[in-house]
Amino acid sequence: MPVDRFSPTEPIPPPFLTRATVSRRTALTALFGAAATVGLTACGAGSGQSGPRLAADAALPTTVRSTTSLSIASTSNGLVYQLSGLESKFPFKVSSWVNVNAGPDVINAFRAKSLDLGNNAGIPPIQSYYQGDDTKIVSIAQTRKPNYLFITKPHSDITSIAQFRGRKLAFSQGQAQGVVLLRALQQAGIATNQVQLVPLTSDQFLTALGAGQVDVAVAGISTAPSYLNKYASVGARSISTNVVDFLTVWWAPTTVLQDADKVAAIRAFIQLDARAKVWQWEHPAEWIQDYYVKLENFTQQEGAQVTALTGKPWIPEKWDAAIQWEQVTADLLASTGFVKKFDVSGLFDRRFEGIAAAAVPAEYRT
Repeated sequence: MPVDRFSPTEPIPPPFLTRATVSRRTALTALFGAAATVGLTACGAGSGQSGPRLAADAALPTTVRSTTSLSIASTSNGLVYQLSGLESKFPFKVSSWVNVNAGPDVINAFRAKSLDLGNNAGIPPIQSYYQGDDTKIVSIAQTRKPNYLFITKPHSDITSIAQFRGRKLAFSQGQAQGVVLLRALQQAGIATNQVQLVPLTSDQFLTALGAGQVDVAVAGISTAPSYLNKYASVGARSISTNVVDFLTVWWAPTTVLQDADKVAAIRAFIQLDARAKVWQWEHPAEWIQDYYVKLENFTQQEGAQVTALTGKPWIPEKWDAAIQWEQVTADLLASTGFVKKFDVSGLFDRRFEGIAAAAVPAEYRT
């Protein structure tokens, strides 16, 4: 089965200018550090056992206790749920909206028992499993639109992926950016031993790139333009790719999923989250103004440009395609020596399959 099975036929549009900012966590020196690197502790988030123990094969409880609390990953402090009015419908408490996004940070937060529910691409659960953690995917969303592109250092002569041979490429094994790079190299017929993969977290990519420490990095469509706005005049450029990061997931440690009260709350949350995705898609003006302009300091035009490149929510009833994509991804990582080959189906808790999809209109399920 070809690795690019889920790639779209059209390339990503040309970049545009934004003022998205680079994270301040650029002092990390290893791909996976201690939980302290993200400033998290086990205190305050409340991810310990609070309800009756739930077996892994037990039916999902549906009654949510109002005293149940969840700590949920959100870099915007749960803004979409506030704007949509859905936060008032939460039948549980949010003990904290934890400001973590990158896969390594979420993994560390899980280990520190500071986070009950994380939101990432499909790659961090693979890396987490390989590192010996026990986690499960409880909800998925899919896309066929590319949401990454490659950008070069200043004064670069690189204009295509075919020119990546022999170059220093920023690489994060446990994040979507890493697999986007590996897929692009595979499509171009470039072996990993023909390039120099420089291990960094995605937080470090733009800083390393601007300093000329790497030749190329993968960046999101909403963050790359800020870099290009600064460095395009001195020879930095973007390189489009049709590689798609197909999968976005909500996932949780199995210790959390052994708590019946938390599972009931998670079940309710993923339904409300699906509705929030639809609200965001159907209310672009509000989202641009309150998120991109007010929170991210974009201009109105920049927020509109980012929104125009965002795919319509796709929350499938069945997870078969997602599991297939996850297996192809894990096999790719295994073939390049980054993980050992394994069956990814165990990463998915299929008791939750279809729950999020049932909360949205049919047009968002396909």
